[in-house]
Amino acid sequence: MWAYTGSGYCSIVRTFVHTPTARLLKEYGSSVQKLVDNMVNIEDREKRTRYAHILIELMRQIHPGMKEGQDYYNKLWDDLYIISNFTLDVDSPYPPPSEEALGRHPQPVPYNTHHLKFKHFGRNVDLLVAKAVALEDADERRAFVSYLVRLMRTFYQAWNKEAVEDETIYEGLIEISKGKLYDDVKLIREQGLVESTPRERAGEASQPQRIGGGNNNRNNQGGGGPNRNNNNNDRRRR
Repeated sequence: MWAYTGSGYCSIVRTFVHTPTARLLKEYGSSVQKLVDNMVNIEDREKRTRYAHILIELMRQIHPGMKEGQDYYNKLWDDLYIISNFTLDVDSPYPPPSEEALGRHPQPVPYNTHHLKFKHFGRNVDLLVAKAVALEDADERRAFVSYLVRLMRTFYQAWNKEAVEDETIYEGLIEISKGKLYDDVKLIREQGLVESTPRERAGEASQPQRIGGGNNNRNNQGGGGPNRNNNNNDRRRR
């Protein structure tokens, strides 16, 4: 840590006052704090500035893993001013930080909960419920509600880490929809969940099925693969 061998650095070390000091930035250690305390008492401004640059290099060696750059050296100078309790007066390449900003807590970021009654379901479930209420087709709405029941059950288990009764999901769905999906939930209670939406069922029914395999089609192209092989064998015999 004490790699610098310049005469200025050694003179600072020799004038150490070994007394307990309060460290403002503990990550640099008590030695840096003592060096700063000694440096601010130097009367010659030019000499004090030279020692400050030497101390910045020492502080950089203490944390070699940090990325170098303009912001990095700006941070080192800010730390040096903070360690000196803002009493350091040198020709710095960066302006000293504001003392009023030190220790100021950041302003809290407000989190918009949208007045959710069931926070474990989230805002997206509320939006999906509103979309289900707006559906006019009864079968499609029932399929949508069935999807919502499965989705809400997954969210509930991820939040509570335990099994959930279907009735709990039904009651929550009715309350989120403000009773507008009561009839659909009642029908699901009686007849069960729909496995897929009407659009998915219609798409599966209209999808053409494949007939035969790709190998058979290849063999049938060009007419009779075996005859072509027999002709080749006859040529070899000749």
